[in-house]
Amino acid sequence: MQKSTKLKIVIIIPARYESTRLPGKPLLDICGKSMIRHTYDRCCLAIDSKSIFVATDDDRIFDHCKKNNINTIMTPNSCETGTDRVYEASKQINADIYITVQGDEPIINPSDIELIIKASIINPDKIINAMCPVDKDDFENPTIPKVVTRLDNRLLYSSRACIPTTKTLSFITAQKQVCIYAFPKKSLIDFANVNEKTPLEKLEDIEILRFLELGYEVQMIKVSNMSIAVDVSEDLKKVEKILNT
Repeated sequence: MQKSTKLKIVIIIPARYESTRLPGKPLLDICGKSMIRHTYDRCCLAIDSKSIFVATDDDRIFDHCKKNNINTIMTPNSCETGTDRVYEASKQINADIYITVQGDEPIINPSDIELIIKASIINPDKIINAMCPVDKDDFENPTIPKVVTRLDNRLLYSSRACIPTTKTLSFITAQKQVCIYAFPKKSLIDFANVNEKTPLEKLEDIEILRFLELGYEVQMIKVSNMSIAVDVSEDLKKVEKILNT
């Protein structure tokens, strides 16, 4: 667990009920515990629970979290993205750095969260995102954003398409985005001040692209490949299998 620093760091877990592929997924039962509870418990191994907040727009999620003694705040149902929800949370919770862990990451590695926290302490003015190696199946999966970076691991682009490939479209090696972020408060304000999704963000449906389109640098940090974002029922089965072993 991270020691205290002069910077105030909080974790925000955005959670919405109306998922198109898995409605109500934050409350789905996984081995006797809700998905949001799994994610929260993992975060508690990286930072003090007093610094962790679930941000939602749904009374069912709010009530569930309160019953489980999880700090929870209500945000508007007009939030289009998880980052919009983190921005709304930042208006209620003052901090220097907002770590975001998506609510559909029930087996997120606490050590990976700690890596992002450490990187944000060293570079408190930078946007930071996690990445890890991807296998061929995930590489070809359009629900998983892939990332390409400069030599110093600054993000060049992120896409649901198969990138990078050879000229014969062969898979050699690639990285996928892991949904742990660190945002300085100003970056969240700039993100929210854009009234609609930016062109590439809208095309790819990947929020981090808005920051690139706004001129921000995004520093990517290599983490483990333990994370599985639950987006479809097949992901849920993978998580259940891992938790049952």
